[in-house]
Amino acid sequence: MQLVVARIGRAHGIKGEVTVEVRTDEPELRLGPGAVLATDPAATGPLTIESGRVHSGRLLLRFEGVRDRTAAEALRNTILIAEVDPEELPEEEDEFYDHQLMDLDVVLADGTEIGRITEISHLPSQDLFIVERPDGSEVMIPFVEEIVTEIDLEEQRAVIDPPPGLIDDRAEIASARDASKDDA
Repeated sequence: MQLVVARIGRAHGIKGEVTVEVRTDEPELRLGPGAVLATDPAATGPLTIESGRVHSGRLLLRFEGVRDRTAAEALRNTILIAEVDPEELPEEEDEFYDHQLMDLDVVLADGTEIGRITEISHLPSQDLFIVERPDGSEVMIPFVEEIVTEIDLEEQRAVIDPPPGLIDDRAEIASARDASKDDA
């Protein structure tokens, strides 16, 4: 099974290093020296990590055969993909691989069906579940502990406790400005 672990950013310096946008909770396992990664586009790889370091809070990698800025810049926006055993599970109990979450039924705590996870969007601030509802529409659910209260892989479901307005149009608007209009 393939797992997206990073996206290559811009070149750093003149010796072939690149910045990477990490997309794994286990960068030390997936992005260490010697790791051989498939790429998207496929013609760019496979790439073997020669070295890595953190500079100003950002991970920098150097790949075998990439020796100058021009070669590093040619890798920009390449997706790095690790081959992972499908039976392998993340180290932490509350971590999940995307393939484990795809197609889970999304329900409220009372069992009300919301839909099915069809996509997982990885944003810088948080991950989002893209959920297809029974009527064919989509809703985005932030994958945060306050909203996604339980992931039950055995039952193939994700239990959510959404705030008002997230999955329906019944959001309560509480604004001092609205209250002052009523008083006038």
